Amino acid sequence: MSFEKPIQILVAEDDEDDKLLILKAFERTLPKEKVTCVEDGEALLKYLKRTPPYDDLEKYPKPDIILLDLNMPRKDGREALAEIKSSDELKSIPVIIFTTSNSADDIRITYKMGSSSFITKPGSFEELVKVTEEIENYWSKTVLLPG
Repeated sequence: MSFEKPIQILVAEDDEDDKLLILKAFERTLPKEKVTCVEDGEALLKYLKRTPPYDDLEKYPKPDIILLDLNMPRKDGREALAEIKSSDELKSIPVIIFTTSNSADDIRITYKMGSSSFITKPGSFEELVKVTEEIENYWSKTVLLPG
C-alpha cells in the first residue's frame, strides 16, 4: 500500500562538501525546494522554532523529517536531538541521524534519545544516491507522517 506524498526534508550538516553531495543525491528523487539545509544544531533549532531569519514559513517550511549530523560546531547533533525530543511542538518530527560515526555508543544513545533511524554516511556518491532514494521511498511512500 502506498501513501505517496512529497516530503519536506531539513538537513543539519556543517560540512559544505557533504551538504552539496546530499542535495545532489536528493535531486534525483525530490524537487530542489523539498530539501533545505542548515549549518549546525543552533541554526536547526532556530529554524524549527521560527526564530529569524527562519520565520518565513513559505521560504522555510516545516520539515516532515530531519537529517541530523552528530558532529557539528556550536550545538552538536546530540544536543539538538535532546532539545527537539524534549519539546512538545517538535518531538513528533522524525529525526534520522546521518553521520560518519558508526560507534555503538552513538547508535545506542541516539536511539535512546528518540531518533527514528541511524545511518552512517556512505563512502561514495552512488551509495549516497541509493541511501537518499531509500529515505525518500520509506518516508514518503511507506509510512504515514504526522501532519
